[in-house]
Amino acid sequence: MSETDEPIPDDVPPEDTEVDLETEFHSSNVQEVLDKLDRELVGLVPVKTRIRETAALLLVDRVRKQMQLSSETPTLHMCFTGNPGTGKTTVALRMAEILHRLGYVREGHLISVTRDDLVGQYIGHTAPKTKEVIKKAMGGVLFIDEAYYLYRPENERDYGQESIEILLQIMENNRDDLVVILAGYKDKMDRFFHSNPGMRSRIAHHIDFPDYRSEELLAIAKLMLAEQNYRFSPEADEAFAEYIDKRKKLEHFANARSIRNALDRARLRQANRLFNSTGRKLTKRDLMTLEAEDILASRVFAEGKPDTVDDGIPDDD
Repeated sequence: MSETDEPIPDDVPPEDTEVDLETEFHSSNVQEVLDKLDRELVGLVPVKTRIRETAALLLVDRVRKQMQLSSETPTLHMCFTGNPGTGKTTVALRMAEILHRLGYVREGHLISVTRDDLVGQYIGHTAPKTKEVIKKAMGGVLFIDEAYYLYRPENERDYGQESIEILLQIMENNRDDLVVILAGYKDKMDRFFHSNPGMRSRIAHHIDFPDYRSEELLAIAKLMLAEQNYRFSPEADEAFAEYIDKRKKLEHFANARSIRNALDRARLRQANRLFNSTGRKLTKRDLMTLEAEDILASRVFAEGKPDTVDDGIPDDD
């Protein structure tokens, strides 16, 4: 050994040391989370592929650490873009589980917030609000929905920039104990990153969530009904498929969120129909089944408009 050669520490594994990646994967129980994601969310193949790729990256990085081939925690902050109701919050929740099972966060919980949870309305209010949220999120994932509302350059007295500066510092200095996921419409997030290059430089993973196709939305509706022990009659199945096509063309459509709201109103109509039926002797099948009339009574068919509070349930799509 020459004088310039450094001795190899005794605890460094030799280069021919083998590791069974399949065993590492199974022991992490990450597949259980991925399977749960498949059950919970219909479609979203590009999103699920990116999540699996990210899980693979983290698994390999963990093995590299075992082999002393890496020392720094990779940047894991993310941006989820897409329209409302496309599963961003659900995916963030499962991502938190994956990060926890692979040892990248201590607890794996998800704290979901908006601007109102972070930004104060007067001087000296924003910093403690933001820091309190960050404290709750430490050891897990902080999910900031509609993150672009943190930055309002048109208002000189806005305190959002103060919250952004605190977040930037935490994202850089505490990335081994907190993962931040920003979410919102793609065009607005692009403008937000353009105005905040420091935030953009800290985001390593960008995942775009596509809108659901009509057949996927119908499958989502059936899953939602099954969870509550409801189902469509064959005629109601056809009626709801038609409802989806019509509703997608109207304003404020929010993918799975709009489907859930529509089903809530259909269940309300079913309950009124059953209550007003003659005799009121009902079978279990009656209680479980939504009929076409429960769907076709929507204003979407009668007036070409989204349902409103006239149905008893506000349309907060």
